Amino acid sequence: MKHPQPERSRMIHGLLDEALIIPDLRASDRESALREMIRLLCVRDRRYSGKELSEKLLQRERLGSTAVGDGYAIPHCKVKGLDDPMVLLAVSRNGVAFEAIDEKPVHVFFLVVTSAENPGVNLQILAAVAHLIRRSRPLLRKMRKALSAGELIAMVREEEEKPG
Repeated sequence: MKHPQPERSRMIHGLLDEALIIPDLRASDRESALREMIRLLCVRDRRYSGKELSEKLLQRERLGSTAVGDGYAIPHCKVKGLDDPMVLLAVSRNGVAFEAIDEKPVHVFFLVVTSAENPGVNLQILAAVAHLIRRSRPLLRKMRKALSAGELIAMVREEEEKPG
């Protein structure tokens, strides 16, 4: 019996770009981690200043940490004029103090930036990331051992394409 494949639009691996992956995040605290990720986003899309993204992401963090526990965080914000969503994946081998609800360090970050004009896309991506995290307990351990951006995308793709 063949299992139906999930819609491509709901798959995180289709949104990932090797240029927006940090296989070895160096930061050890929340603000430094966000700055390191934001620098890469700003190189990728020069329309956004690091200051603007920092303000939006830190404002969101003040509402409550986006560290969801089990070693994951999903920092996110919306900006005006963004055509396509940007999803940055970062892995910290040592972990980042990110005020997680379980008080454990964060090792895997899915940073999501979407259009303010289309808030539904933000919710769809956040739901897809949450689903990926919930369905795969071993993914965190595997990702911490990955050495390249391509390897990380392949891991996410493999998890998302598993039946069930």
